[in-house]
Order: sequence, then C-alpha cells, then structure tokens
Amino acid sequence: MQSLLGIETSCDETGVAIFRPGHGIVAELVYTQADHAAFGGVVPELASRDHVRKLPAMIREVLEQAGLRARELSGVAYTAGPGLAGALLVGASVGVGLARAASLPAIAVHHMEGHLLSPLLEARPPRFPFVALLVSGGHTMLVDVRGVGRYRLLGETLDDAAGEAFDKTARLLGLGFPGGPEVARLAEHGDPERFDFPRPMVNRPGLDFSFSGLKTHTRQLVGRTGPVDHADIAAGFERAVVDTLVIKCRRALRETRYGQLVIAGGVSANQRLRAALDTALPGQVYYPRPELCTDNGAMIAHAGWHRRHEGKTDGQIAVRPRWPLEELRAPGRSEVGGR
Repeated sequence: MQSLLGIETSCDETGVAIFRPGHGIVAELVYTQADHAAFGGVVPELASRDHVRKLPAMIREVLEQAGLRARELSGVAYTAGPGLAGALLVGASVGVGLARAASLPAIAVHHMEGHLLSPLLEARPPRFPFVALLVSGGHTMLVDVRGVGRYRLLGETLDDAAGEAFDKTARLLGLGFPGGPEVARLAEHGDPERFDFPRPMVNRPGLDFSFSGLKTHTRQLVGRTGPVDHADIAAGFERAVVDTLVIKCRRALRETRYGQLVIAGGVSANQRLRAALDTALPGQVYYPRPELCTDNGAMIAHAGWHRRHEGKTDGQIAVRPRWPLEELRAPGRSEVGGR
C-alpha cells in the first residue's frame, strides 16, 4: 500500500506526517518552537537548530505510529520553498538523505501549494475550479485554481501580509508572538466600532491587498490612548482585516464566476474571519481543519502525493526561499482528490 512521508521546515514549525491514498493522514506530529517569543519574531538560526534537533526523532515516531519502516514508503516529500533558507535546507537535507538511504524518490513541494490543497483532505472537499485565499504570516494572495498546478494569481499584498500585520499590531499592543491568536483573544473583550479603521484598497478596482496602513493607523491610536483602550483597538483592527478580506474574496468570485472559495494558511484559523465568510458566502467556503491551518507535515505529504511522479532519486538538494506559486505546472500524471 502506498504511503508518503512529508517533512515541513519552512519556518518555526517542524512537521512530519504520513499520507496514504484512500485513508488520508495516518500519522502526524507537529512541534511548534517557543524560543522566538522572547524576540518578538522568528530568529532564523534558532529555527534551523530546532529543526535539526527535532526531525530525526519525529520521523522515527511517525513511522512507528503508521507501523512502517522507511523502505516501505513510496516516497519522501519535503518543503523546498518558499521559506527561511536555513530552515528549508534542514528539511531538504533530511528528506533527500532519507529517500536516498531507502532507495525512494524525493519530492520537492511548494509550501503554499501544500496549504492550497489541504482542504482536499476534508470529508467535504471543494471541487475544481475554485478561488483560493492563501493568508498567512508571509503571504496574502487570491488564486484562480483550475486544478493541481493550474494556478493564476488574481491579487496579492503590496506590502505586509495579513499575518505579518497581526504580528506587528500585537507588538504595538504589548502582546506576545505569534500575534494573530493574541490579538484575537484581546479583541474578544473590545468594541470593534469604537475606533474608525480604514479598509485598505477596497474602493479601488482589482484584487490586491495592502495592510501597512492599518499598522500605521494602529500605531497612531496606541500613541494617543492608553492600555485601557487596547481591547477596542484590537477589535477594530481585526474587524478591518476581516472586512477587507471578505470584500476582496466576494469580488474574486464575481470576477471568476466560480461558486467556491477555499481559504488556507495560518490566518484562516481566525474564527471571526470564518464566521464573516460563512455569512457573506453561505455554503461556498471550504477550510482545512484548524490543525492543518498552521504549517504542518500533513499538507506536504498530501501535496507530495499529487507530485510523486516528479520525485528525484539523484540525491541533489535544492531549496528556493523565494518561489512564486504561479511558476508551478500541472503534474504530468495527477489524480485529483485527497482522501
């Protein structure tokens, strides 16, 4: 029976999982690094060292969970980009080395394709074509998805990604890292209508985003208010981000005339964003389960299965810290569907 190992090390999560067609994810582990919180952001060298420490034991444990030995796998998929160069090299080196030792193909996976395809793992998967909103700490983009590898960029952020804006706002409010969950928790106690936040670029044509202005607006508010107002600022900021994303998603569906929206990436776990999209687009929105929103090995194993025929056996290690999604092409032989 085919089973494919996936390794994710693009940033500060170490993820390992095994995907089996017809069964889905049969084993998975994710380790989230905590040392970066003291620095208010990810420190690349610390991230790389943690991946080195954690990966070998995690791979052994996932294989034990699945009842497999390495040579019984059908391939090893690893995140080749985009991401932090050092962190990517750790996962790529381990993945290619394991594949070479077990005489298996090694499959280089695009991190954002992993996120984009992750809703196909759910019991209610979307069907092609659809619009995808990929929203995370490093990316905010709308993509026309006509099939695996058939992607057309519709719009993207011109400056900060949504997740990055959450992180910067959290620092302004004296909150921890990562900022998204911290701002969301504080926002639960605030009034989103007390302060007037802009909705950037919603009155302009097109599907691009900009979130740096929201960060500047937040800084100005924090400068002329006090800690007692922080919950209201968090709520207003979060509402502005959510409204902006919803407006652009509805516009993208109108322009493509598609009836389905996929949302994936770390920010897609935000409950207010999910509720707003479900209200604006009832029955049209597809999400991965919350544990698949953050970086994880399951999405890499699954995406690797779609690209298993592109696997290499020559032992060459290559990563691409910058890798535009639209450069991907449809696999030569691809079966569509995750489960």
